[in-house]
Amino acid sequence: METDKLNRIAEEKSSIGPIEKVGTGLKTVMRLENLTKKFGSFIAVNNINIEVYEGETIGLVGPNGAGKTTTIKMIAKLLRPTSGKILVLNKAGKLQALNGNDKDLVRFGFLIDQPFFYDMTAYQILRYFARSQNYQKEKINSRIDELLKLFKLFKWKHEKVNTFSKGMRQKMGIIQSILVDPQIIILDEPQTGLDPKARIEIRATIRELQKLGKTIFVASHMLHEISEVCDKIALINNGKIVAFDTIENLEKNLKEKELHCQLLYPIPHKDLESTIDRINQKLEHYANHNIEVPTPEHNHSVKYNPEEQNFTIYYDGKRESRGEILEILMSEFKSNNKIISFSQPKTSKLEQIYLEMILEDQPRDGGG
Repeated sequence: METDKLNRIAEEKSSIGPIEKVGTGLKTVMRLENLTKKFGSFIAVNNINIEVYEGETIGLVGPNGAGKTTTIKMIAKLLRPTSGKILVLNKAGKLQALNGNDKDLVRFGFLIDQPFFYDMTAYQILRYFARSQNYQKEKINSRIDELLKLFKLFKWKHEKVNTFSKGMRQKMGIIQSILVDPQIIILDEPQTGLDPKARIEIRATIRELQKLGKTIFVASHMLHEISEVCDKIALINNGKIVAFDTIENLEKNLKEKELHCQLLYPIPHKDLESTIDRINQKLEHYANHNIEVPTPEHNHSVKYNPEEQNFTIYYDGKRESRGEILEILMSEFKSNNKIISFSQPKTSKLEQIYLEMILEDQPRDGGG
């Protein structure tokens, strides 16, 4: 009985209460509350809770079957939740449950996996989508031209889309998802099957949308792409959110902290052991002693790859330590070698987060 009472209070607050995060001025545009989806006895999405603020780009990351696409399809109303609710900002500035009567909600845009289009020109397809979504008739042509120019497809306006490259079709998919100027944009695997050049272009496209103040969900298994464009990461595994925060905050819980140092020349083989021993001694004060460092000898906190002329340094993760480590290394190599790169790669850190928080979990069977 007490639980039912609390649930009713929570529902009332979600429907009519303030939607700004206290002390920040950030406006909530979507809230997933205890969202669950079952297929028979299989739990595809298990009690997910996420709050999303205006202008954020959220990355949904997880292995196949984790629940990413199922979550997105529930937001897109392609699947009905088994329990829980999805609350979305309405035009009156309040959160409203996503159900059968959604005409008062802010607009959504969706790209669910790879887009497919009728055998029509780019203009004909976009005009069809605009009219089907009741976009103002007098603004349709100018809106189409605006977006085709933004995505560098304007000169193909009257060409049939089935002649487009895969990257161009993917851009068309994103254009149709934002055609009616939605406030919330959902992109499911927007870079699937694209070559490196097209992936770079899609990342640039997402940055353009960010500049327009859109709230964006990007579901992907490509960690580099996620790290390049997202403000926060939602790590999903076995249908549950195992972490939801900025990459910077997630890093604070990493067991390993890495720095990469690239040398101009390889260390001569005859000097290799003594050089690594000397660097380890000098960096001992900054080493991370809470991990078992994956180096073959002496459990050193410094690992050297002779083929890449690259050091991996496992350190305590403190900002001030990075500067002092760099000074030590520059002093060490100032005479007969040079440091040409010193970094803490974002991609490497996200991979570590992924490995520690997701892949250590037991795998499960099922879709998702």
